[in-house]
Amino acid sequence: MQTNRNFFITIALSVLILTLWQVFYMNPRMETQREAARIEAEQQAAQQGQPTAGNAVPQSGPGIGGSAMAPAGGGNPAVPGTDGATPQSREQALAATARVPVDTPRISGSINLRGARIDDIKLKDYHLTVDDSSPLIELLSPAGLPNGYFVELGYSATQGTAAGPLPGADTVWQVEGANATLTPSTPVTLVYDNGQGLVFRRTISVDASYMFTVSDTVANNGGAPVSLASYGRVTRFDKPLVASTYVLHEGLIGVTGEEGLQEHKYKALEDDKQFVPGKSNDGWLGITDKYWATALVPSAKQPFQPRYAYFDSGRPSYQSDFLSDAVTIAPGQSDTQETLVFAGAKQVETINAYQTDREIRRFDLLIDWGWFHFITKPMFWLIDHLFKLLGNFGLAILATTVIVKAIFFPLANKSYKSMANMKKVQPKLLEIREKYADDKMKQQQAMMQLYKTEKINPLAGCWPVLIQIPVFFALYKVLYITIEMRHAPFFGWIQDLAAPDPTSVFNLFGLLPFAVPAFLMIGVWPLIMGITMFLQMRMNPTPPDPTQAMIFNYMPIIFTFMMAGFPAGLVIYWAWNNTLSVTQQAIIMKRQGAKIELWDNLVGLFKRKPKPAE
Repeated sequence: MQTNRNFFITIALSVLILTLWQVFYMNPRMETQREAARIEAEQQAAQQGQPTAGNAVPQSGPGIGGSAMAPAGGGNPAVPGTDGATPQSREQALAATARVPVDTPRISGSINLRGARIDDIKLKDYHLTVDDSSPLIELLSPAGLPNGYFVELGYSATQGTAAGPLPGADTVWQVEGANATLTPSTPVTLVYDNGQGLVFRRTISVDASYMFTVSDTVANNGGAPVSLASYGRVTRFDKPLVASTYVLHEGLIGVTGEEGLQEHKYKALEDDKQFVPGKSNDGWLGITDKYWATALVPSAKQPFQPRYAYFDSGRPSYQSDFLSDAVTIAPGQSDTQETLVFAGAKQVETINAYQTDREIRRFDLLIDWGWFHFITKPMFWLIDHLFKLLGNFGLAILATTVIVKAIFFPLANKSYKSMANMKKVQPKLLEIREKYADDKMKQQQAMMQLYKTEKINPLAGCWPVLIQIPVFFALYKVLYITIEMRHAPFFGWIQDLAAPDPTSVFNLFGLLPFAVPAFLMIGVWPLIMGITMFLQMRMNPTPPDPTQAMIFNYMPIIFTFMMAGFPAGLVIYWAWNNTLSVTQQAIIMKRQGAKIELWDNLVGLFKRKPKPAE
């Protein structure tokens, strides 16, 4: 049974190593390198006044590769759209058209009066790097730029309706009234008269965070009824330079109809071209990045057809769009529909508030909590509340570790007691092995009887390791996906808990003037984690099996290199958890009268091994 126990421990640790290496080490390490390259390229481009990296910009805009909305049952018409001429810089792109400035506590930018597009949004609270002097995050950009990314709302007429020109990508709107700046307290109204009896009035308001409310009213002053369908689209011409991992969705997303959550990665859409779910009466759709998103919430007055598409003719683009069922407006009558537009950071509290206050179905799924959301979300809730109490996310992680240890204390306490009792009966186990050396069946039966008599669970030692796996994953997910953790400082050299420890022992933590390769970036906290793990493992006797003993010896070294590329917050958690575990195990062993093997194991490392007899 002792062999079985060691076998199970070995299997558990091996699976843990492989899982951590494949899921959490390789992809984050590559992403860190790519993100650093992207930031450097963007900063250089900003200094030179050039657009940031993305797709090559053609000399003229060929549109978005065909109709934006494929005909759906009933012959719904296509959504129009063109891109216009290509400017040389963001400043030139913004100056090329008349605009309405946008200024709120959290965003700045402008609305393009050509097409009434929301295509210029910067996030005031977020910078490219931890340096507050670095450029602000640019979420939306004019279509003519390589990283063109915008929101557009418009109308289409049904077949057989002579409605005249309708608002679309090329429509030039006029500002109504004296107000020319959109703020939370001053909405802006745009007007378009098509000259054939239809007057379109669009009132745009914005809250103090990231939600725009677009109220469209169509007045039919003509002599015949018209049938109009409204559309909305989120269009993007580039995609993130850093490919997303399979623990995080980046791409087109929405919650509509009976299908519910829809997630379509860029590569999948490039292969499939489009995905058209069933019609819906509620929900939302858009495009999401790791930390930011843009989403449309169509009016609930009319059913609408959602779609997720990739266009590759001319200039490639990705698009989430919808087309509502047509509404017939009689002469002398009008119709009003309201569409919500979210463009901002995926802050948990803000997203949840929108879901509740605006009654947006499952808007919380804009944040990719993953399949283990029942662990991840409570973990974030706990860390976030502790942050509000302590004022530092690093301290919140340390406090969370203590709370988690307290929750699992009974189980861990039982496990450590069983391990302590196991050590006390080691002499009896050796006697049984010697007595029944030639009869394995009787040896196992005698061991089982001894365990039963002494009330020992030989597998109890696995629980402290296994318990850490879901907690570790949940904390990793929180650090990886939540914007609250982005650029969150700890103390000293740790200025971003979501990034790896920036120091390395191989250049004496920055004292030597040379750059260290990525695979040798073994910082202070990974070293602390490795040392505490080493001490924790040395609390137990060295396994007699040579293979297990080798794993026992090299495990802390392997984990030190692996964890070096993980977020610093996760490494700090692991180091602190190890420290608490060593303390807890030592106290329990002392109370049980079991010998603490730590000192003997440490001394044994430096003793010369006796040569085997010839």
